Amino acid sequence: MKSNCENCANYVYDDQTDEFYCEVNLDEDEMRLFLTSQTFNCPYFNFYDEYGIVRKQN
Repeated sequence: MKSNCENCANYVYDDQTDEFYCEVNLDEDEMRLFLTSQTFNCPYFNFYDEYGIVRKQN
């Protein structure tokens, strides 16, 4: 299953460059797989759940 970067907590927006980027430093092999594969399964994928903190507070 492919990881969806748009739903990842490590995929952040940079106001200065007006682009999204991944904050995780991938090694050379991981970056090659990410750029060339349609089925890259990122080991660092962390689902961004903006309501997670609220659930913990209740």
